[in-house]
Amino acid sequence: MRFLWRWMKRLLLGSVILVLLLLAPILYVETLCRGEGPPEAYDPILSTEHHRAETKTLMTYPEWHIVHAYDDYAKVIQTGDPHEFGYLSAIRGFWSSLCALSERSAALSGDTSEIKQTVYVIGVSFTAELLAKAAYEETIGRLTTWLRGPDRAPLDDLSADQAAGYARFLQQTPWYRWDFDEDIAALDAAKTDALRDRERRLALGFEYGGKSAYAGVIASAVENVGADALTLRMIVDGIPEETLRSMEGVTVMRQTDAGIEIETPRYRALTGLLAAMAEEGVQFVEIAGNDDILLTAISSAPDAQGALFTFPRQGYDDYRHLVMVKVPELADRLRAFMNGPLTLEHIHDY
Repeated sequence: MRFLWRWMKRLLLGSVILVLLLLAPILYVETLCRGEGPPEAYDPILSTEHHRAETKTLMTYPEWHIVHAYDDYAKVIQTGDPHEFGYLSAIRGFWSSLCALSERSAALSGDTSEIKQTVYVIGVSFTAELLAKAAYEETIGRLTTWLRGPDRAPLDDLSADQAAGYARFLQQTPWYRWDFDEDIAALDAAKTDALRDRERRLALGFEYGGKSAYAGVIASAVENVGADALTLRMIVDGIPEETLRSMEGVTVMRQTDAGIEIETPRYRALTGLLAAMAEEGVQFVEIAGNDDILLTAISSAPDAQGALFTFPRQGYDDYRHLVMVKVPELADRLRAFMNGPLTLEHIHDY
């Protein structure tokens, strides 16, 4: 009994330490990443029902950091192995960028407390997932790649394709809609009797199975509370109304004294649409009742003028920059991207 009690105490202590380690980044952000000063004054043009909290343009990035991390992972394992991915770097990038964004949010309108709760939940989940994956891939996973030799096994290539497909899927669709069960079936169909394939089938099957079960829970929860709006409103100027009506994804709502009110899709589709509109000569006046917006851009340089945060992308040999832009200056900035050295990656709506 003493032996059992001693190990139970060690297990309990280890669990407490793990929980504290996972919660430590939240304490860090809440205490050391606070900005100063009241939000800048701005009088919105759009009616109140079409306003979205301006701080959300910053607080949407952390979830996209996870999307980018899956893309980086897919890029690394396209030619390499999972243990070559920098799991700790991806975790550090999440919390470090959140710190910079939290400081900047003090100058924007909108309360961040509610959305931060969601950000903290996904951040802790992301951290726990990557720590668990790192622990496995740096030990058993690394051992089986060593025993496999330089030639990749069939499931190495298949899992790389699955990771790439999943990363593309996340650009526009919530993760819990991905068919993890189909991935498991594909593993079963392609596996061989090679040690590496058997290990990959066991490890990835366990991972995909867990995500499939969790996805069902999240999907049910979202169905109960309702999904977020898929469109937003903005005021634009600079081109005829007829030209706007001809653009796919744009719905013209009405003329205002400040310009034309339109409705567009959100998320990844919005980035391509805004870039196309800027190329046509559109000037953005206001988006979702706000005059500030966050975007990310890619370049080969380790810094960019005015960037809130910059860090390297794994597998790509370049850098991601988080940049705040005034909405009336957005079109000029997008047109400037066409000539480099920065390349537009994503515009973060609210």
